[in-house]
Amino acid sequence: MMKDQVDTILQQWLKTRPELDCSSMGVVGRVRRTSEQWKKQMEVVFKQHQLSSIEFDILATLRRSQAPLTPTELYQTLMLSSGVMSTRIESLVQRGLLQRLASEEDRRSCQVELTEKGIALIDPVVSEHVDNMESMLSPLDKSERDQLAMLLKKLGGN
Repeated sequence: MMKDQVDTILQQWLKTRPELDCSSMGVVGRVRRTSEQWKKQMEVVFKQHQLSSIEFDILATLRRSQAPLTPTELYQTLMLSSGVMSTRIESLVQRGLLQRLASEEDRRSCQVELTEKGIALIDPVVSEHVDNMESMLSPLDKSERDQLAMLLKKLGGN
């Protein structure tokens, strides 16, 4: 069986506190380490296209929505603060990737949508992102991926 750094940590705890069941530490530790590794690996793709992960999320959300969204809809979907969303939207508008659409009902409100330049950028980035995630999951077969997805969904409560 393959050993990792978490196994070493668990062995140390077993020697130090043999009465303590640290198996949960093993699961949570591995999930955290994997998350950090994956985050770094995903950011490589985004940085190659001069995007932050938040900017990627905004552009990808608008692309898959196939319709303009309000900044509020975006920040609620992405679980960001309204201030962070406003700053990022402004940056993406300045770069010509998004445009604001004034609301006909409420002059204080607007929606944002991808420009042609935004679509031309996000489509290949999404393809590279999917390829990258495939690489990240390559140690797992289809059945293992399905099982992991189900278990993570169960843990997330959604």
